[in-house]
Amino acid sequence: MDLFIMPLFTIGPLQIVVIVVVALIVFGPVGLGKKLGNLVKGTGQGVKEFKKALEEGKEGDEKKED
Repeated sequence: MDLFIMPLFTIGPLQIVVIVVVALIVFGPVGLGKKLGNLVKGTGQGVKEFKKALEEGKEGDEKKED
């Protein structure tokens, strides 16, 4: 008994076009890739500065108590 098993995921021409367009938008030279990278970098620097300010604030409070 031969059963025809249809593949679960098939990629047609329309899906390939959509994947290429999304890749160009995200990874393109003027795309979101650079903007997202800069956003993540800026967020990391902001968190680092915030932690540093918290530590300096704690040290200042400890000195006032002495």
